[in-house]
This record gives sequence, C-alpha cells and structure tokens, in this order.
Amino acid sequence: MKLHQSKIFITFFSLILLGFYGCAPQEQGNTNTGANTNANAQNTTVATNTNVAKPAENKEVALAMPVTLPVLDAMFSDEQFANDLKTKLQLSDEQIQKLKQLSGEAVGNLSDDETDNHSGSTRAETERANNEIRQLLGEEKANRFFELVRQRWEGNESGTGTNTTTSASAKPNSLPTDTRVVVNAPAYRMDVFQDGKLVKTYKVGIGYPEFPLPKGIRKASNIIFNPTWTPPDEPWVKGKIKAGEKIEAGSKLNPLGPIKIPIGLPSLIHGGKSPARLGNFASHGCVGLTNSQVKDFALEIAKLTGTGLTPQDIANYEKQKTETKDVKLKTPLQVELRYETIVVENGVLKIYRDVYERDTNTEENLRRVLEAYGVSLDSLSEQDRQNILNGLREMASDAQGNPVDGSPNSNNSANSDTKTANNKNANSNRGAVTKNIKGKKEVTFQLAALQGKGYPAPVNLVSQ
Repeated sequence: MKLHQSKIFITFFSLILLGFYGCAPQEQGNTNTGANTNANAQNTTVATNTNVAKPAENKEVALAMPVTLPVLDAMFSDEQFANDLKTKLQLSDEQIQKLKQLSGEAVGNLSDDETDNHSGSTRAETERANNEIRQLLGEEKANRFFELVRQRWEGNESGTGTNTTTSASAKPNSLPTDTRVVVNAPAYRMDVFQDGKLVKTYKVGIGYPEFPLPKGIRKASNIIFNPTWTPPDEPWVKGKIKAGEKIEAGSKLNPLGPIKIPIGLPSLIHGGKSPARLGNFASHGCVGLTNSQVKDFALEIAKLTGTGLTPQDIANYEKQKTETKDVKLKTPLQVELRYETIVVENGVLKIYRDVYERDTNTEENLRRVLEAYGVSLDSLSEQDRQNILNGLREMASDAQGNPVDGSPNSNNSANSDTKTANNKNANSNRGAVTKNIKGKKEVTFQLAALQGKGYPAPVNLVSQ
C-alpha cells in the first residue's frame, strides 16, 4: 500500500467521484426510519438463523459463486456480517480483522483510472479470494465461510442453502407469472413484469468483473430520493472527502444520483450513470441507470406496488436536493437477478459474452436451452449447427476476449498462458477496475424452428 500511496491518491479521487461505495447501501441517509428498518431487515436475515447450510465440498463450488475480495469488503460495511462470522463460524477477532484487512487492501489497490489499461477477470479475482481466504482460515472453516457468504450474497432468506422465494428462472429464459423486476446481467437488460406481462424494459450498466452482480431473488421495499453518502474508512479516501463524513444529497461529490433503491447488500439500483455506460460495465456491484431512467423506474415500481408517487412529487423532491426523502413501497417488490448467456428471445437465439466467466456458454447448456423450446441441436442443418457452435465458442470468453475455462478452445497452450498472465495480474498489488469489453458482446441466429417462441423482446425500451 505505501509503495503506491501517491498513485492511490490520484486515481482514487476520481474513483470517489464515480462512487466506489455508492453501490453498498451502508448509508440510507434519511431522517425517516423506513429505509433503515428495511435495510436492517435485509441484512439480519442470516443472523436470525442458527445454522449455516452444508458447506461447499471443494474449491470449485466457491469459485462458481463468484465472490471477490472487493465484494467481501462491501459486506463488511454491515456490522452484522462480522458478528455472524464470529457467532456462526467461531472465527476469532484476529481472523475477522485479517479478513477485513485482506478485502480492504484489495479495494485500496484498485482504481477507476481510464488510463490504467487493466485486463481484469472475475475468475482471477475469485481465485485470489479463494486462495487467500483458505490460507487464512483453513479448508473446513473456509468452506463454511464461503457458504455463509453465498447465502447472504444471493439473497437467501432461509439459511438452508436454498432460496425459498419462488424463482421464475428454474427453466431457461422462464417468464414470470407474477409482478417482479428481472435483471439479466449479460444482456444488460432490466425488465418490469406486471402479472406475468412485460410492461417496460431498461438498458442498464452492470457491475465490473471485480464487482460482479450476484444471482438470486432480492426485494425492493424503499425508494430513497436525494440519498446521502458516507465514504468508508479506506486508505484512498483523501482530499476533499473524509472517511465517515456524510456527503449531502445533491453534492457533486455524491455518486448515487437522485435516487437509490436498496435491494440488499452489497447491491442497489441507482442513477448517476452516463448514457455511455449503459450496455457496459458501470458499477461496483449495482444495477446502474441514468438519472432520467431511474426517475422513470421509480414511477414504474411505485405504480406496480400501489404506492402514491407522481411525476410532480419527483419534481418537488428534486427542488429540495439537500433533503433526503424515503418513500416506502406499499408492498415489497421482488427483484430477480439472473445470469443467462444463452437466450431464446422472440424466435431469435441470442448468445451473450460470459463476462463473469461462469462457464455458461457450453454446448451442454445450449442444448438445454434449445430443448426447453422443443428444438434439438442435432435436428438443425449442418450449416446452422456449425455457425451456432462457432458463435458459442466466440462468446465463451471473458471481457478481454480470453477463453473461459470449459470453453472449446481453452486448453491450448497459448490461451493457457494468457489465463495465467491474467491471474498474476489479479494477484498483483495494483490494478484498475475493468471498464470495457473487447470484441462482440453477443451473436444472434434466426432459426425457423424457434419462430414465435422464447422470452419477449424489449417493450417500451428506456435506453437513456
């Protein structure tokens, strides 16, 4: 850390402006109690359960989450998380402090500097977390630790390792039958469903590979207008901002935009994003929207939940930028976070880049998706089949274009050397968050056998 102090000072001031911790709802920043009550209810879910689910059997389970050290650092912003580590896993104060130090240093050594041409990797960052935590805690406690983190990160409310809230995505590209919000990260798409009907679609920004969006069911219970922000106590908090000093709503130094909607640590849906970041990496574990989009989205979910909120209300809140207002939704709204890279959409097969390296673009998964719509890969023409498999291979790569483990071309020596280099980069003492994707983000195929089938195309698209 000391070796790079001057570097951190420069790069992290720009990072603060972009809102490094804007995606962790650690500061509800309002004079009402509703948002804090909601956040506490979400954050104490694991604490109310006396048992942790059966731990992961091996490292592959931990790597499949994936949980990185920066994500872990955001979790420590909730004091209950450290308490759970002590009471549920019997970790010592020294072990907990070392975990905080590991995750904090990982954050302190990342920057948002556009000139820092970082080739980041979710897989490499996850492997780093996996290796360092196992070295610190040992195999048995590390397995239990990863299981507890997984439960919390994926929004599991049962503490049993199985999300008890009904998920619409048990089958590929499943359509909800209820009212909910569905976010599919690889498609950079957020959909609003009302009683099973798609009513609106938003183009969104997603978490950087170092801060991947989780999967699972979350709940939105509050819309917070003009949220305040409290910078964390990190080495990079310097200059005009001091750790623990509240940044008022409306301040140019506040990264959250005019509205934030907490959906459980460490994620939010919030504004403040440039239109140029939509359809790309844009946040530290959140769903990012422009200010215009987030206002529209707030009205949409208020309408769906029967909550009294009008455009005039929002305009009035905007006029009082320094006054935070917490609007509690009349009924909580489910937010389903998905990671589907192979999608049949309105008769078109779409394959998205595996940007979080979860090994989803495999022939096995392709067959599973096609068979869900009554189509066999083997029944297609030789040309169609070859084109699709070539596209699948092309999309089985990370944000930098490197093959993901398990992809058809991941075993040759050249690609292996590239992956090794990336892993070394992730384990080095400095780096930058990965902001852009190299190459195509998706490939599409028109297939007669899929005509009229699949997930709906965007409706009433809000793209800026």
